[in-house]
Amino acid sequence: MNDWLRGRHALTGVAPEWDLDALPDDPRALFATWVQGAADAGVAEPHTVTLATVDADGVPDARTLILKRVDDQGWAFASTRSSRKGRQLADAPAAALNFWWQPQVRAVRVRGRVREAPASESAADLAARSAAARADVADGDWVLWRVVPSRIEFWQGSRDRRHTRVVYVPHEDGWTRTINRD
Repeated sequence: MNDWLRGRHALTGVAPEWDLDALPDDPRALFATWVQGAADAGVAEPHTVTLATVDADGVPDARTLILKRVDDQGWAFASTRSSRKGRQLADAPAAALNFWWQPQVRAVRVRGRVREAPASESAADLAARSAAARADVADGDWVLWRVVPSRIEFWQGSRDRRHTRVVYVPHEDGWTRTINRD
């Protein structure tokens, strides 16, 4: 198996042009451009994201879910409070999100503290789901969480391995941005 793994090609997608001189000040604007670009390029389910949390022993755990929205309050996802992720977030309210759009050789990483949305927003999110998806959810168990970013990284791969990373970090008046080529 190891030989098979070593023989697989990597970074086989086609990276779109990226004008690093025209980066927006707000990373949410760049994310909106990238996720829409992925959808326009035919990437299936570009709003799916890997959520990483840690358990009570500090052991990482990851799963794939759907991004609900991105706004000035954070990057929202939802699930039941009684789920493993819900229990982990109760014990350690921090998480990382990772989007991977292979056909475009692009990834976005978001990390930060996690906050619960108000109960009314969680209830509205649950109400927007199909009746079948709501069927086994106990009253008050559905939660809309938001990752409040402490760091957002936009990564674009390159076959020559000189990948481009644009990192946004929040500060009082907005965001600072750095560009790295590895």
